[in-house]
Amino acid sequence: MAIKEWMSWEGGVDVAGFTASGLAMPNVIVHVARVVHTPVGSAPAGMILWQPDPKAAPVLAGFVCTDATVGGYFGPKIFAGTPFEKAPLSAARIAVCVDLPNAVASRIDVAGPVFEVTLTGLGTPELVHRAAGSPMPFAQQGVEARAAKAEVKIDGKVIALTIPPVGLGGGPGAVWAPTGVYAR
Repeated sequence: MAIKEWMSWEGGVDVAGFTASGLAMPNVIVHVARVVHTPVGSAPAGMILWQPDPKAAPVLAGFVCTDATVGGYFGPKIFAGTPFEKAPLSAARIAVCVDLPNAVASRIDVAGPVFEVTLTGLGTPELVHRAAGSPMPFAQQGVEARAAKAEVKIDGKVIALTIPPVGLGGGPGAVWAPTGVYAR
C-alpha cells in the first residue's frame, strides 16, 4: 500500500459512548494522545464530540490540539470522506497520565469545558491491524488494551455513559492505545 497521508501517536486514551439508549451513534467521544506525529509536526492532539442533548447540535465537536498546524492536518488529510473531514479545530491543553498496569487518564482543557477520562481494568495489550474501510477510510495498526471501566467527567461532573463493546474505529469502545498509526 502506497502511503499518501499518515499520523502516528503515543499515549492514546480513547472512549466513545452513549448518554441515552436508542442512539444510532455515540454522543460522547473523547480520543486524545499524549503526542501525535504527522508530516507537518508533532503535538498533543485528539478529537472530542460532546452532544449532551442528542436531538440538539453538539456543544463541542471537532479536533483539539496544542498546535494549529498539526491539528489542521487531521480533517483534510486523514479523515477525508468522513463526517470529521471539515470538523473545526479548537486549541486545547492536553495531559495524559499513565499508571500502568491498571489505569490511564487524560485531561483536556478546551476554551471552556474540561474533559477528564479515566480508564481502569486495562486488559492485555494486543496488536491490531484494521484495513482501510474497516470502518474508516484509513488503515490502522497499533497496540490496544481494552478498558474494563471508563469514567468521563465534564467540568468535574461524572457523565453516565454506556460504552459499546466496539467503538467507531472498529476497536473497543474504551481503550488505552499506547501506540498506533493511521495511514491512507
